[in-house]
Amino acid sequence: MGELFAPFLIVALGLLLVSAGAEDARKREIANWKNAVIALLALPWWVANGLAIWPDMALQLGVALLVFAFFAGAFALGQMGGGDVKLIGALALWLPVQPLIWMLILMSLIGGALTLLMVIEKRLRRRRGMPLEIPYGVAIAIATLLVLREPIFNQFQ
Repeated sequence: MGELFAPFLIVALGLLLVSAGAEDARKREIANWKNAVIALLALPWWVANGLAIWPDMALQLGVALLVFAFFAGAFALGQMGGGDVKLIGALALWLPVQPLIWMLILMSLIGGALTLLMVIEKRLRRRRGMPLEIPYGVAIAIATLLVLREPIFNQFQ
């Protein structure tokens, strides 16, 4: 039964990621309900993939809490938006440790490239007084979508 349900969960996650990335690009925010749905859909994902409550689900939850705490620190320092932090924390519930690390590396690289492009664009348009807001949700969504399509993500099955 889980093998039949898991693809629908992945499609739902993909659609939510595209929506979150597009919303962040447009409004520079990610709706809380999207992050909540992504987090809540992790539970049926775990069940569909046969994770045991102990230690599998406990480990997944613990890693997600650590990732969320780390990025909450970045938020507290003004380095990241709250929606981005919540999105990363919600996605950490889905991804096993190795794909999560790859997602974070890709997110950093894509986010760096996005930041560089936005700095260049700001200078070309001579917008000196305006603060630079990076839609990091775009980088998070792209990185996660790239990791989702990789076979390494399928280690549950």
